[in-house]
Amino acid sequence: MLEVATQPPLSRIKSIVGGSAGNLVEWYDWYAYSVLTIYFAPVFFPKEDPTAQLLSAAAIFAVGFLMRPIGAWLMGIYSDRHGRKSGLALSVALMAGGSLLIAVSPTYASAGAVAPITLVIARMLQGLSVGGEYGASATYLSEMAIRNRRAFWASFQYITLVGGQLLALAVVVLLQFTMSETHLQEWGWRVAFGVGAVLAFAVYILRTRLAETKSFTNLAEDRPKSSMLNLWREHPREFLIVAAISGGGSIAFYSYTTYMQKFLVNTSGFSRSTATEIMTIALVVFMLVQPLWGVAADRWGRKPSLYLFGFGGMAASYPVFSAVSHATSPLTALGLILILLVLLGAYTAISGLIKAELFPPHIRTLGVALPYAIGNTLFGGTAEYVALWFKQAGAESGFYWYLTAILGMATVGFLLLPETKRTSLIVED
Repeated sequence: MLEVATQPPLSRIKSIVGGSAGNLVEWYDWYAYSVLTIYFAPVFFPKEDPTAQLLSAAAIFAVGFLMRPIGAWLMGIYSDRHGRKSGLALSVALMAGGSLLIAVSPTYASAGAVAPITLVIARMLQGLSVGGEYGASATYLSEMAIRNRRAFWASFQYITLVGGQLLALAVVVLLQFTMSETHLQEWGWRVAFGVGAVLAFAVYILRTRLAETKSFTNLAEDRPKSSMLNLWREHPREFLIVAAISGGGSIAFYSYTTYMQKFLVNTSGFSRSTATEIMTIALVVFMLVQPLWGVAADRWGRKPSLYLFGFGGMAASYPVFSAVSHATSPLTALGLILILLVLLGAYTAISGLIKAELFPPHIRTLGVALPYAIGNTLFGGTAEYVALWFKQAGAESGFYWYLTAILGMATVGFLLLPETKRTSLIVED
């Protein structure tokens, strides 16, 4: 295996780009399902009611979300035992298989109940993949980066994550522009998943050629096993801290991005196209601030950035959501949303790094992945449901308080977290 110490700078950068490229593909495929549901739902679910079709497709989306902790558990152990690049390659291979399966899946008209079953299997594969990708890529990027530039390079995880969302949106817009609504609903949506499968396969080849990290190659053959039991037994405090901060970061991410687009339509009264334009610009800015926050964390430490997000998010979420709910100007809404996203960037830029720096190398990937997936599923995955529940109950502002409370939970985690710039357990450079 090629060791990090022998890598010239350009080779190290290639490894980091390869480690993060899969993240873009993973989130392209994951987000494409959400964006294209309105087109392919009638193909798999023969109900006459469009709402029932969308609900069926959304239920399968939720199945993928529930698979993420399982993926984090299995893939985390696999990466700790067989290597970071092996975990990265397996993760993107699962995503390629899931996307290809959706692209070629039969319709209900041709195969009956086999069609939705195929869709469920595909989403299970994708859920396993996304669950494993976060821990594997966060660990790989953190271990591969130079010590005094770790936060900068770690920020590429969310650059590519948001980039995947934007790429999915761009492909859908291109399909809408180049084909009729009828063709898009009949077969055009398959093109987007086919593109995702091809991209994932290309990244799989790239990842099989990556260098392994020195943190893994330095591990002794008789090292302790990576397992859920050992993780909890050896690192219960770190497990709970990571789960808490992941819950707060995840609910903020989904509230400020995916739910915010619906909020702009359902509450603020903007058209769907205007809401899409606002959020596209907002996501581009959010993506671009990631490396800036990474540089800040390299210079001043991790905790100042985390405190800015934690206390800032608690202070800003309620007034910003309230102000956006009454906004009539797209520019005003955009400016308000950017307040939240810039604050969130202080966390997302280093979210994987601060977790990787907490755990020893023999159990690091699992330590990053599993508690993150649990916090993400409990609070991030349910954010939209909780928000809509409060709205339906006629107490929409209750969600703003709920969001603030979960951010408070994360902020307690930040207070308990050591300054990992000084105490990092990633000792190799």
